[in-house]
Amino acid sequence: MVEFQLGSPRQPLRRILCLGSHCDDIEIGCGGTILRLLGENPGIEIYWLVFSSTSVRKKEALRAANLFLASAKKKKIAIRSYRDSFFPSQQAQIKGEFEKLKKEFTPDLILTHHRHDLHQDHRVICELTWNTFRSHLILEYEIPKYDGDLGIPNFFIGLDRSICERKSKHILDAFASQRAKQWFTADTFMGLQRIRGIEANSPGGYAEGFHCRKLVW
Repeated sequence: MVEFQLGSPRQPLRRILCLGSHCDDIEIGCGGTILRLLGENPGIEIYWLVFSSTSVRKKEALRAANLFLASAKKKKIAIRSYRDSFFPSQQAQIKGEFEKLKKEFTPDLILTHHRHDLHQDHRVICELTWNTFRSHLILEYEIPKYDGDLGIPNFFIGLDRSICERKSKHILDAFASQRAKQWFTADTFMGLQRIRGIEANSPGGYAEGFHCRKLVW
């Protein structure tokens, strides 16, 4: 296993684009990574874009984003209102969002959904990410859910327990509307990160797993 450093003195990590179909996707998929990277460099600029919401979910998403990005010196949070579960039929309009985004923000790292996620909305966002950004480092995060589509990640961000506990607390504090779901618990989030930590041999014991299709070293 090779340890890879995100950012270096010659090529520092300055801008991160976080993309999520729904209001808790970014937080669940890569919230620990964001907390770690901001802890190591609060000067990173974050663009946080969520594509589907309702009035209640939007308030929760804004609260969650601000909890995760509390230490960021520069951030932009955008919450759109495309119809949940109908992204394939709205793909042309969502593509327009990506075209605007491409002109507005040039990221060093993009965090997005996994290509083989079984949720149709997630796949649309991943496809448009790759269609739009062709010279960027893209890491595809994973979302545990009923579909049972967790794969075999090939890129890991090591985390310690305290970061994982902060991630779980922020998610549960922000998304009150989701707490009735039987899977929406700290155990779910901590358990997956512990498994990924074992796979990554993470010194902190925990990790988030990603799928990285192209990496130029």
